[in-house]
Amino acid sequence: MVDESESRTVEAVQTALNIIQYLQERDGAGITEIAEALGHSKGTIHSHMATLEQNEYVVNDNGTYRLSLRYLKLGETVKRRLNTYDVVCNELDELAAESDELVQFATTEHGRAVYVYKTGGKKAVQTASSVGTREYMHCISLGKAMLAHMSKEQADEIINDHGLPEFTDTTITDREELNEELYTIRERGYAFDREEKINGLRCVAAPIKADNEIIGAISISGPASRFEGELYEEKLPKMVTRSANVIEINSQFS
Repeated sequence: MVDESESRTVEAVQTALNIIQYLQERDGAGITEIAEALGHSKGTIHSHMATLEQNEYVVNDNGTYRLSLRYLKLGETVKRRLNTYDVVCNELDELAAESDELVQFATTEHGRAVYVYKTGGKKAVQTASSVGTREYMHCISLGKAMLAHMSKEQADEIINDHGLPEFTDTTITDREELNEELYTIRERGYAFDREEKINGLRCVAAPIKADNEIIGAISISGPASRFEGELYEEKLPKMVTRSANVIEINSQFS
């Protein structure tokens, strides 16, 4: 007898989702390439692509399939669910202009940090992150700022599910060390990323809460050569926590 409480998936749906993700990562591909990469026959992939194309979720450019503009509307629909989105955008634009650096907003979904808005000032560094990118939470300031203000049960579940993979020499991979770091973040109100995800990149982030629930975090990022001393340890934390407070206050009336 099948346990109804167990999670079940539909193979055809999973295949379609794998195709969509593959196209997103490579900005397009042909039937043969997709079939070989995903381990399916060309006939199976062709059937899925025909269905996706008929429903306008992909476009066929002389045999190269790409994601269609339909996803723009899906993205806008998701963003509108975030009641704070317009407030966040306005405040981050001002923060980027003031700091001249890269500023970002992320929320959490399925135990990962998800970038929702990204902008930058004149000196902003270019990073691989983009809107929709998902990251492990223990190695970036945005993620740690959110983890620190979740319940212990929520944080433990995320860490149990995703682990603490190492990305650089400074990545926190020890559970006890991370717990101590999260305690410190709660006490001071902001989180640092000291080149824990990318060598040479430092960040500082502050959480955003509504009704005592964490809804996201904002960060300022820049090169380690510039993010040091008083600027990194004092000025940027004050800027990012001030902006987080502005968003929290304005969100109550949005």
